[in-house]
Amino acid sequence: MPVTKLGLPLGLLLLLHLSVVVCTSLDNSCWRLGEFSSPALEQDGDIVIGGLFPLHYIAPEPDHTYAEQPQHQECSGFDFRAFRWIQTMVFAIEEINNNSILLPGVTLGYRILDSCDHVHTSLRSALSLVNGSSSQTQVATAFSSKCISTAPVPAVIGLASSSPTRAIAQTLGPFGIPLISYFATCTCLTDKKEYPSFLRTVPSDVFQVQGLVQLVSHFGWRWVGTVGTDDDYSHYGIQAFTEQLNRLGGCVAFHHTIPKASSQAIIHSIVNNLESSTAQVIIAFATEGQLLDLLVEVAHRNLTRWQWVASEAWVTAKLLTVPELHSVLAGTLGFAFKGTTIPGLAEFLLRVKPSPRPEYVFTNMFWKALFGCRLGYENKGDSELALCTGSEDLMGIKNSYTDVSRVRISYNVYKAVYAIAHALHQLLQCDSRAHSSYHKFCNAESKFSPWQLLHYLKKVNFTNQFKEKVYFDKNGEPVPLYDIINWQRDEQGAIQFQMVGSYDGSAPQGQQLKIDMESIQWAGGQTEVPSSLCTPSCPPGTRQATRPGQPICCFDCLPCAEGQISNISGATECITCPQYYWPNKERVSCLAGIEEFLSYHDIMGIILICLSLFGVAVATVITVIFFIFRSTPIVKANNSEMSFLLLLSLKLCFLCSLIFVGRPSPWTCRTRQAAFGISFVLCISCILVKTIVVLLAFRSTMPGSSSLKLFSPPQQRAFIFCCTTGQVILCACWLALAPPYPYKNTSYQDGKIVLECKDMWPLGFYMVLGYIGLLSCMCFALAFLGRKLPDTFNEAKLITFSMLIFFAVWISFIPAYNSSPGKYTVAVEIFAILASTFGLLFCIFVPKCYIILLRPDLNTKKAMTGKTTK
Repeated sequence: MPVTKLGLPLGLLLLLHLSVVVCTSLDNSCWRLGEFSSPALEQDGDIVIGGLFPLHYIAPEPDHTYAEQPQHQECSGFDFRAFRWIQTMVFAIEEINNNSILLPGVTLGYRILDSCDHVHTSLRSALSLVNGSSSQTQVATAFSSKCISTAPVPAVIGLASSSPTRAIAQTLGPFGIPLISYFATCTCLTDKKEYPSFLRTVPSDVFQVQGLVQLVSHFGWRWVGTVGTDDDYSHYGIQAFTEQLNRLGGCVAFHHTIPKASSQAIIHSIVNNLESSTAQVIIAFATEGQLLDLLVEVAHRNLTRWQWVASEAWVTAKLLTVPELHSVLAGTLGFAFKGTTIPGLAEFLLRVKPSPRPEYVFTNMFWKALFGCRLGYENKGDSELALCTGSEDLMGIKNSYTDVSRVRISYNVYKAVYAIAHALHQLLQCDSRAHSSYHKFCNAESKFSPWQLLHYLKKVNFTNQFKEKVYFDKNGEPVPLYDIINWQRDEQGAIQFQMVGSYDGSAPQGQQLKIDMESIQWAGGQTEVPSSLCTPSCPPGTRQATRPGQPICCFDCLPCAEGQISNISGATECITCPQYYWPNKERVSCLAGIEEFLSYHDIMGIILICLSLFGVAVATVITVIFFIFRSTPIVKANNSEMSFLLLLSLKLCFLCSLIFVGRPSPWTCRTRQAAFGISFVLCISCILVKTIVVLLAFRSTMPGSSSLKLFSPPQQRAFIFCCTTGQVILCACWLALAPPYPYKNTSYQDGKIVLECKDMWPLGFYMVLGYIGLLSCMCFALAFLGRKLPDTFNEAKLITFSMLIFFAVWISFIPAYNSSPGKYTVAVEIFAILASTFGLLFCIFVPKCYIILLRPDLNTKKAMTGKTTK
């Protein structure tokens, strides 16, 4: 609301003025408020409907001295489209007057004034409406006899812009005079406490903004600029648009406001700022008259790279379709109100003619602006202009006035007139079935007040001839329906408004916006959807990282962290892959990890299995050889029973390595280490017994020695049993309390799952190894003591050498076991088992087999006792 020099809103001062004006007659049912007069288009009737239209779009700023009444100043910039709106209101009223069903017996009149799309002029015109016409003032009695309403104008249709509409709605609201807007879309007007008598046939900006945000998001435009004017329509619309766009991840790159009194320097500055921005899409909330200078400057600089998105205020404005703006505005997209073709309107518009009569003042303005001439019966005018004949042909004129192929704002005016007529029909209790000429069709004798008409207007609900349901919701709003318009050049190069989609704000979410992509022509002659981004969307495999101090639409693209992916463009966060899944090289998808274990199909596994089986085969061959030659001296001298038991234990050592190959399972994890520990203890126990026997055998050769008798075969067996039982008990306790279990280890390498047996109690495994090591050390120590025995008692030397190999293998095993990754850990243990087992087998038994098979001359009792020479 404009503020006066006294610091008070202008509307408030006018209301104070209205409150002190005294009606000319309390008995008179028609009343006057103040002394305001303006040029008007009027027609008398039983009920007179007021109208306020922006016939001109440039209004001079009044100089309010508050010392005398402001003088009327003429506006400039004739708007042909607004004149069509005025004529549509007249057409609708005449159509209703000729309708025998709607308001039978009641004649509607009209009084229409120019608002000049300005707050001050609109308030002045509104007060002139509620004051009544000059003819009504002069002939009060005659007027009283015809007046049905207690107010000169019981309802007003207007206005086009939101700021003037707010001022008028605040002025008329306390008096209950309905104001039905055909073009004011500001969300602020929804407040029924502040604007109790305001209704509109045009949807609120809240729906247009929702549609614009969906449109921008649909095309992927996240970095857009906005241009508006210094009025409520732009302020509220752009604020709501910015908030909703931000919630969807978009940003407003810039916002520029065109002042009401803009200079060429200001326009140049705005265009300079537009040109420096990287945004390729501009949303404009303004009327065509306010945008004209800006667009002319843009066209002058030949800046055609921008995709303009229009609000409903100018998306179908013929004023901006002049040839010099084609290169700039061709391809414009925007929201327009649902349109239709009104039968008979085109013919009605072509019947207008100039006249010296006062009620034709607007028609005369139209005629002069359209044909660029002057009327002879007017005292003022440009003498250089040719005289108008009044017979100029409108048929050949093609502009926004004559273009009625699909009217939109005119249709809103048309619906507003019919809404008032239907409300009056209910208020006056009309009955079109009465045919007697002695009865009034409507109860025209009853007086009504504007607030009574407002009551019925809020309840209006009818279907018009275009099959559209007309009603107002609790906020005085209609159904939010829009057409999506694209400015396209035809074959002659002229701009045509082509419908390429629709928006239904009452439809479910996701079904509101419908667009035919194939039929859209883009700005600058582009064949694809223009791109408008501060930063191009990050490719899959990366995420957006907002730059400090910049909008969220300006960001850097960072690769996803280890173990994370992004499979869409423009991801703000990376997704962590599920357990046992890893990103691919591009980090756009999660791949199941490759399970790794020592398989029977691996070359390494096959080699180790073959070596194990080879060892079993060699031990079996040696066993057969020893069995065949069991009666020979060398076999007897080496304790044949222990030799066979040792060979059996070596076979078990070879075979236990097979349990380590294959997919780990609860059964194999529990048995592999226990089998290894027990079989090796059995093997070392046999070697230990053989070592002890060798030493005792040497001592028994001395006179009086009975040590060998004390360690006879039963004692040897008991010793082996006790040693082995200790390992069995240790393994049983370990497996009972904390058994190893299958485990998927992902710590070795990304993308690989190593299947292994995890020890819940690693100390148990080392105790098993330690027990084997203890017996091995005892065996090595005893064998080392017998290293200087005579050559005929060479068993001790063989055992000593075999134990050296055994120690070398298992000492090197520990660091190799701890440092080997994945399946190689198992391979190292199998190799240690096979190497130590082969070492024992070859060192202890191969020399004897050599003598048995290749040197039978040494396999004699004399050779064993040393009584013969080689």
